Amino acid sequence: MEKLRMCVACKQMQDKRNLLRIVKNKENQIFIDNTGKANGRGAYICKNEECLEKLKKQKALNRTFKCEISSLIYDEIEKVIHGQN
Repeated sequence: MEKLRMCVACKQMQDKRNLLRIVKNKENQIFIDNTGKANGRGAYICKNEECLEKLKKQKALNRTFKCEISSLIYDEIEKVIHGQN
C-alpha cells in the first residue's frame, strides 16, 4: 500500500516517493532527506516549480518547523527540483 503525504505548499495528498522530504532534527538542523528515513520532523513538497514558489511565498517551512528557514535551504530545494543534485 502506498504511503500518502501532504505537500506543505499545495496541500495535495501524494505518494511519499513522489515528494521531496525536508527534515528538522533534534539538533535543529534542517536538510533535504533523500533517504526518506532520517530522524526528525518531516515536511513534504511536490517536486515542481509551482509548489516551490508557494513554499517560499507562504513561508510554509517556517510554520511547519516553527523557526526561521535559511534561504540556503530554499536554494538546495530548488537545485533538487531542477535536477541539479
